[in-house]
Amino acid sequence: MAKPVSHFLRGVRILPPPVRKRVNAADLIDRLFLAYNAGRLREGARLLAEKMLRPGVTVGLSLSGALTPAGLGVSCVIPLIKAGFVDWIVSTGANLYHDAHFGLGMKMHAGSPFLDDRILRKEGVVRIYDILFDYRVLLDTDAFFRRVLDAEEFQAGMSTAEFHYRLGRYVAEREKALRLGEVSVLSAAHRYGVPVYTSSPGDSSIGMNVAAMRLVGRGAWIDVSADVNETAAIVYAAKKNRGRSAVWIFGGGSPKNFMLQTEPQLQEVLGIADKGHDYFLQVTDARPDTGGLSGATPSEAVSWGKVDPDRLPDSVVCYLDSTIAMPLLTAYVLDRAKKRRPSRLYDRREEFLAALEAGVRRRDLTEKKKAGR
Repeated sequence: MAKPVSHFLRGVRILPPPVRKRVNAADLIDRLFLAYNAGRLREGARLLAEKMLRPGVTVGLSLSGALTPAGLGVSCVIPLIKAGFVDWIVSTGANLYHDAHFGLGMKMHAGSPFLDDRILRKEGVVRIYDILFDYRVLLDTDAFFRRVLDAEEFQAGMSTAEFHYRLGRYVAEREKALRLGEVSVLSAAHRYGVPVYTSSPGDSSIGMNVAAMRLVGRGAWIDVSADVNETAAIVYAAKKNRGRSAVWIFGGGSPKNFMLQTEPQLQEVLGIADKGHDYFLQVTDARPDTGGLSGATPSEAVSWGKVDPDRLPDSVVCYLDSTIAMPLLTAYVLDRAKKRRPSRLYDRREEFLAALEAGVRRRDLTEKKKAGR
């Protein structure tokens, strides 16, 4: 009698075909990314296409690291937004600031990381690793933001989602006037109703210009509590009526934690019963043992209530450079997943907040009934 085959040996056989000319990215990932971090990227790509991007799943995208200066906003984030694959975003302010350069028609150049920065400073050239641009790009972008912030619609308190939505309209107008096409994430998010949050709004050149305007009593003041409540309300709405919540994380840092903390906000702080996010995909080059993984692994996030323990198999971490992974994952899902109708969550923020407030009232009523027994 033949010995039964171990269930551990049911994975795809490692016997890939030879690489040939004109193979597309999705086929390359499916057929040849079989082990190590290539294998994790394949698992992540399939998690995205087969589960995270299904109808009824709300997808949050977090962005940290200098991704937009490298052109990844233009090449990847905007196509993902247009395909309906991104419902809400948490980004560093720096990514949004450098994104605006594209919408304003300013130039970024490929260069080298092995340059003398003292000479660059003398010549008025700014370097982000191997990306180079004229110092005047910063000055002109700052001037644009301050002009916009002086408009009457910005003389109020607002969440960063409202702030970026309003700002995106101005960038979109400039983008259109210059006939640039769709090159700015801020303007695309405005067009498609994708709320964009910044977890540390003062930590960027946008925040610096907001602060400069406040010195003279002008411009917006950012309501960070509104950000916390709005993002929790988005996740609360996502989980109602058997919906699901997915987090798609590039890098780590504050944007990652801000996106994940929505579940502890619901469970721990607001006392609303839930289990955590349903799907988790992260691309990172950090390590948990040094404290640099920012909220750490999905399994550790289970202990915080950030990830549903029953859904832990639906979580993948790719230890890979985001600038490599993002174009490959974008190409894969555009090829393998059906486009979705944009959810326009920005337009529904008040509805979601009202539902969250109602949930808190129900919790209070339940607690009062229990206390009266």
